[in-house]
Amino acid sequence: MKQKLDFRITSNEALNEQTFLLKVSPLNGETLQEVDPGQFVQLLIHDSATLFLRRPISINFVDKETNEMWLLIQSVGGGTKKITEMKVGEILDILFPLGNTFSIPDANKKTLLIGGGVGTAPLLFLGKRLKEKGHQPEFLLGGRKALDIAQVEDFEKLGEVHITTEDGSLGTKGLITHHPILKEKQFDKIYTCGPKPMMIAIARYATDNNIDCEASLENHMPCGFGACLCCVEKTKERGNICVCTEGPVFNINELQWID
Repeated sequence: MKQKLDFRITSNEALNEQTFLLKVSPLNGETLQEVDPGQFVQLLIHDSATLFLRRPISINFVDKETNEMWLLIQSVGGGTKKITEMKVGEILDILFPLGNTFSIPDANKKTLLIGGGVGTAPLLFLGKRLKEKGHQPEFLLGGRKALDIAQVEDFEKLGEVHITTEDGSLGTKGLITHHPILKEKQFDKIYTCGPKPMMIAIARYATDNNIDCEASLENHMPCGFGACLCCVEKTKERGNICVCTEGPVFNINELQWID
């Protein structure tokens, strides 16, 4: 059930020069409601005459033991910069949970989770859920340089991790779509999130190899409820749809990426 709730920031950690991990817990002490991998939140920025729209952020992880929700945020504009500058103890107005979810296979499947840059954010929570359901997820993380790769130790707790950087400063040198793992192993299902060109390349790979694939889209979502039409994506059968209300997760066969 969607709700608007005040959260207290319990931790704000800079993972690199642009990426921050915020951990938040309900201000009133109530137990976090059930959320699922793939869903996102909308953050309200207080005390600003210009930043009046909420900012959409993927749910990175949910820690039930500490009653915390993790938000991986890249400081790329005025809104996200203001959020990442907030201090421990300050209050965030959060609308959540929004959007649909990744599908979880019933039987034990070989799954590969591919994330580029801060697109790795929803894959940590997804990896946790897959492991809980008896699957053995593997992760392929990519970025321009070593500092772009975040939360490696957290991913390693859930499954084998493969890394690629464009400058070769960590893992395999080159684009994430050229990593040897894509040729060396066979997977039953792929999940991906990151820059759209990367996801389209992964979608082509999955289609060529007859692998079921889901993508979490990062279209610009200023309003979060389908009014502004900024996040529209073309689909094969449903025409133009709003990612914020119909996604953000889609099976690649629904999208007009390949044809």
